[in-house]
Amino acid sequence: MEIKPDNLAWKDAYKLLVGSILPRPIAFVSSRDEEGRDNLAPFSFFTAISADPMMVCFSPMIRGSDGEKKDTLVNIEATKQFVINIVSESIVLQMNECAGEFPSDVDEFEQSGLTKESACAVSACRVKESMVHLECELDQILSYGDHAGSGSLVIGRVVHVHVNDELYENGRISTEKLNPVGRLAGASYTLPVKNTFDLQRN
Repeated sequence: MEIKPDNLAWKDAYKLLVGSILPRPIAFVSSRDEEGRDNLAPFSFFTAISADPMMVCFSPMIRGSDGEKKDTLVNIEATKQFVINIVSESIVLQMNECAGEFPSDVDEFEQSGLTKESACAVSACRVKESMVHLECELDQILSYGDHAGSGSLVIGRVVHVHVNDELYENGRISTEKLNPVGRLAGASYTLPVKNTFDLQRN
C-alpha cells in the first residue's frame, strides 16, 4: 500500500498517524486564561526536545467540530505558561473526562473531580493527583494552518519539576511506581510497564 498524504482527507491522515506512531505518552496540560479561569486537557502528540535547556513540546490540533483553536492553545498564547501533568493509571478516567469539548468557562478540574494544586513557578495550577509535573514557560508556537486537521507545535521551557518523593530513586523516576498510560489508536490505551524487556544500546 502506497499512500500520498496530500490526497487524503484529514481524518484519514490522522488515522494513519495515530495508528503508526504509538504508544504515545499523554501530556495532560493545565493552563489558565487571562481572567484566571483554569483549563485541563489531554494531548497525545507530546515529547521531549532537549535536556539542556530542558524543553518539551506538544501539539494541539484545530478542533474538527468547529475549526476553532482549543482553549489550551488560546490560554497559552495569552499567558505564556502551562503545566504538563503526567498521566498514571490511577487518574486515567478523570483524564478522559477532560477530553471532551467544553465551553471555555467550564473548569475541567471541577468537571473531573481532580484537585488543583498551586504550581511553584507558573500561574497555571497543577493536578495534585498526578505524580510528575513539568511547569513550563512558553518558548514559541509554530502553527501549520488554521483549519480542521491542522495544528500547532507548542514548545515550552521547563522551569520547575515536581516529582512525588516515592517515585524518585537515585536521581531517576521509577517507571513501575509511576505506572504511566500511553495512547494507541482509537479508544485503545496501554500500560507500558506491564510487558517490558531490557535492551542495551550499542
